[in-house]
Amino acid sequence: MGQNVESVIASTLSLIDECESRLDRLEQQAESTNTRVIERVIERKVVNDEVTPKNKTKTKNRAANQAALKLLMETYPKTFNREDVKPLKIGIQDDLLAEEKVAKNKIKRALASYVRSPQYFRSMVEGADRVDLQGEAAGKVTAEEAEHARSQLKEFHQRRREAAREQEKQKRAQEREERISSKLDQLVALNKR
Repeated sequence: MGQNVESVIASTLSLIDECESRLDRLEQQAESTNTRVIERVIERKVVNDEVTPKNKTKTKNRAANQAALKLLMETYPKTFNREDVKPLKIGIQDDLLAEEKVAKNKIKRALASYVRSPQYFRSMVEGADRVDLQGEAAGKVTAEEAEHARSQLKEFHQRRREAAREQEKQKRAQEREERISSKLDQLVALNKR
């Protein structure tokens, strides 16, 4: 019976040693995992910081486009009007360049901004009058042009929906990263005790 007790004690001590070594390995793995997760979070923050300048450039370009369009609206109020958007005469860019009232680069910016707006696409209905620089009728919108405008408007709305979904996805990912970071901070605090 004495041998049985001694063997039970020995096997118990062996099990305790094994449990302690497993716990040590698990703690080391947790520490290593925490370090990797923290490194990934830091990498994502660096990547996000690198993306920011592009957004600033986009905002700057948008502001320049809007300023150029405002100049055209002030110079040709019967043609360029945000409240009453009308289809433009085919070749109006050449007319603007010939008049030389506005710089070439501003004309291109303003026209691109104006004709890519949803309001412009909506104005492009079959049979609608196109306008020249004086606001006078200068041609009609064809069925093909109207169809093209409808498809462009559809694509515009699709891109906007996709952008909204992507923004929501990024927001959820950021919230998740913040939760992970918070939990990591809590784990680190527990490990320091």
